[in-house]
Amino acid sequence: MEMEAMQSARPDAEKEALRERQREEGRRINARARRRKKIFTGIRVALNVVMALFILMPLLYAVSIAFMPSGELFTTSFNLVPRNPTLENFQAAISKVPLGRFVLNSFLVAGLITLGQIISCSLAAFSFSFLDFRGKNALFMLVMATMMVPGEATIISNYLTVGSWGWLNTYRVLIVPYLTSAMGIFLFRQFYKSFPISLYEAAKIDGCPNLRFIFTILIPLTKTAIGAMAVYTFINAWNMYMWPLLVTGDESMRTVQIGISMLNSVDSQSMTMMIAGVVLIILPSISIFIVGQKQLIRGMFSGAVKG
Repeated sequence: MEMEAMQSARPDAEKEALRERQREEGRRINARARRRKKIFTGIRVALNVVMALFILMPLLYAVSIAFMPSGELFTTSFNLVPRNPTLENFQAAISKVPLGRFVLNSFLVAGLITLGQIISCSLAAFSFSFLDFRGKNALFMLVMATMMVPGEATIISNYLTVGSWGWLNTYRVLIVPYLTSAMGIFLFRQFYKSFPISLYEAAKIDGCPNLRFIFTILIPLTKTAIGAMAVYTFINAWNMYMWPLLVTGDESMRTVQIGISMLNSVDSQSMTMMIAGVVLIILPSISIFIVGQKQLIRGMFSGAVKG
């Protein structure tokens, strides 16, 4: 009996030893896979850091020049980092030209343009998505066709029009022509197309008017598209140059992109002062892009996939 018990226990021990070896082999394989994954991750991170530094080098060097005295810039040696950092360049840029006024104008113009485009484009996109009227597709194609017309082709006619209205050197001439855009209408329409039409029909059955449906149902559901539209529109409005240069002659109505060029004519020898002014005016747009980049990416791709 004891011999039989020993013979029956021997296969069990062998099976247990085999399972233990298999578990040990699995742990070694998992450890090698984790090490390999860590190595590949480290390589990717290092490559991304190197590429980011390469891409950001002009911006980083501009920031370095902004803190650099003029005597350190115009030397035979190549200085990447200021030896004696100073804030005099920023103080000189602010005192030479009214940068505060320019920034205020740009914030006002860009903010109102962004708000206007969100409202107008969402209303137009609602009409193209949920309403059924004659010539809807033809009208939408006509709106999209305007994206192929370059702004330079219409800038003179627009200038003559606003000039005849007496709008030159006013906020109206900077804001009103940009209160809507075909790009915004397309973005919102694609996002609205991902919603079932039954949502609108159910709201109509409950007696919900169109405007209430837009502002109480659609707008809360389209925060991603609104965030993307806001970032995209604000940055474009902040960086406008040709139109503000053409329609504004009064210094009090200048925007930052026009006002910063005045530093080049104030003191052509002070390159560091001009770079300091450039750094000041790009900080708001970069900050908004960094904060809203996820919303911008999600909004650009959210309407492309249904479900």
